[in-house]
Amino acid sequence: MQAVVLAAGEGQRLRPFTANKPKVMIKVANKPILEYVIESLRDVGIMDIVIVVGYKRSRIMDYFGNGSRWNVKIKYAVQHQQLGTAHALKQAEQYVNDEEFLVLAGDNIVDSRTIKKVNRPWTLAYKEAEEPSKYGVVITSNGRVERIIEKPEEPVSNLVNTGIYCFTSDIFKMIGDQTDLVSVINSMIEEGYDFSCVKAEVWVDIVYPWDIIKVNDFAMRFSGKRVAGKIEQANIIGDVSIDRNTVVRGNTYIRGPVIIGENCEIGPNTVIMPSTSIGDNVKIGAFSYIENSVIGDNVIISPGSFIKDSVIDRGCIIKPNFTALSDSAEIKIGDEYHRVKTGVFIGEGCNIGANVVAEAGTVIGNNVRISSLKTVRGIIPDNSVIV
Repeated sequence: MQAVVLAAGEGQRLRPFTANKPKVMIKVANKPILEYVIESLRDVGIMDIVIVVGYKRSRIMDYFGNGSRWNVKIKYAVQHQQLGTAHALKQAEQYVNDEEFLVLAGDNIVDSRTIKKVNRPWTLAYKEAEEPSKYGVVITSNGRVERIIEKPEEPVSNLVNTGIYCFTSDIFKMIGDQTDLVSVINSMIEEGYDFSCVKAEVWVDIVYPWDIIKVNDFAMRFSGKRVAGKIEQANIIGDVSIDRNTVVRGNTYIRGPVIIGENCEIGPNTVIMPSTSIGDNVKIGAFSYIENSVIGDNVIISPGSFIKDSVIDRGCIIKPNFTALSDSAEIKIGDEYHRVKTGVFIGEGCNIGANVVAEAGTVIGNNVRISSLKTVRGIIPDNSVIV
């Protein structure tokens, strides 16, 4: 069986993290979200994969190539304009050789058990959700889909559409000129097609910046230690993965689950608390504290910094005594307002001076420069300079 993975979208609600890369390339537990999808497909024996790319597609194609690193075969279809999921699927038609095939999104983590369940044509997977209004809600009866309602204002069901389907090649005829896949499915149901549904075992989605922290925590559910670097009298407790050429300096305390990439330098006298992932080529200075956070590649965090419930994208340089506060905050995403308990979100390539305090819920764009001794809050646009 083949699989078509839809990975052409941008993810505007995840800015600043999608300004320079597609949503599927956001890393959690030091791997792009799309990598988890490919690994789950491989684990159930699906080796022939078509990825529909569009926005910043070179980031995907350069990373995954032909798929040989994962022992799969990857072909790419290009959606030049992001017109919708049905339009994206239509771009893959020439690459689909099997009568039956799977379709799934590249921006959700899904497990192999769920993929195994979606094993016959005209089946979709659903999941119970606490906030169903963010998704398409599935109305079911006796294991059959009656309708899918996109982002309903009123809570009509807590079952959401995961975007995992099994189709036959007939779907391409049914799409026609339509751009939205849910609309196509609803039309097919009205015409008499029988869609069944199964419950997803594992399916987690990233919609907003604070979801990165939640999904990072979920993705780190591994067991055991793996230490390939050098440890200098550090105290390491629980599930901790430390990659090659990384040095953990003396009197550092690490409590897992924690993942630390290659060529990093941690400490001395630093505390790394659970659900923290640290990318490659990262330096974390002495007497720093990091908890429940995602630190991208090539980041420098200078001594005396405090970071909690936060995301720092690649290439940032943070001077001494930086504080990322965590608390309940109201964050505006587009036209939406959200009250969440969270920390701070920092885009790529930022340079933050000494003794800067970022209040909870602060969103700092890409390539922002902040002078020392500042307190920042709210949304700071890309390329801003705060002096």
